[in-house]
Amino acid sequence: MLSLFGYFASIIIAASMTMSSIVKFRWINLVGAVAFGIYGLLIHAIPVTFLNGFIALVDVYYLTKIYRKKEVFDILEVRGDNKYLMEFLLFYKKDIQKFFPGFIYKPEMNTISFFVLRNLNVAGVFLAHREEKEVLHVGMDYVTPEYRDLKNGKFIYRHLRSRFVKQGFKRVVAPAFSKKYEKYLRKLNFKKDSNGNFAKNIDLN
Repeated sequence: MLSLFGYFASIIIAASMTMSSIVKFRWINLVGAVAFGIYGLLIHAIPVTFLNGFIALVDVYYLTKIYRKKEVFDILEVRGDNKYLMEFLLFYKKDIQKFFPGFIYKPEMNTISFFVLRNLNVAGVFLAHREEKEVLHVGMDYVTPEYRDLKNGKFIYRHLRSRFVKQGFKRVVAPAFSKKYEKYLRKLNFKKDSNGNFAKNIDLN
């Protein structure tokens, strides 16, 4: 049983190394370090316990910094034929397909297009269009791997809420493109509607 527990801890630490998101890496690595530290105690390997205890403290330190760090969010609106947008979609094409299978960029459909900036770094792209008079239909809400901590979504659907309302929108609809994207939407309090899409009311009233 001790050996199995040791293997389990090793697998968790190994899994953390495959994470592209620094937040996921720190959390999974923390769990693995704690588990390996406990394993060290159980087999009376004090150096193993001290090493993994130190790793766990480092993870806690950086996670605290990440969650306390104040970032400056902004958007950069772009036209549908913007060259940088074209290059961005091409560069992240393979990763985009994981969240939005079959996605094909149609400039005429994306009447609302902007990059999400975090400390002036491009953290994602948001593409949408007016489906009905008061409905904003999301074509893609992509976040680059290093920024997948849900802050982009909160910025778009909370801080930009009044902006969308001023443009006449009262509801946001996003198709369930994939399980990963569905999970993201649920965390942002989107609810599944009768058409199988995910929707959220944004009317300030």
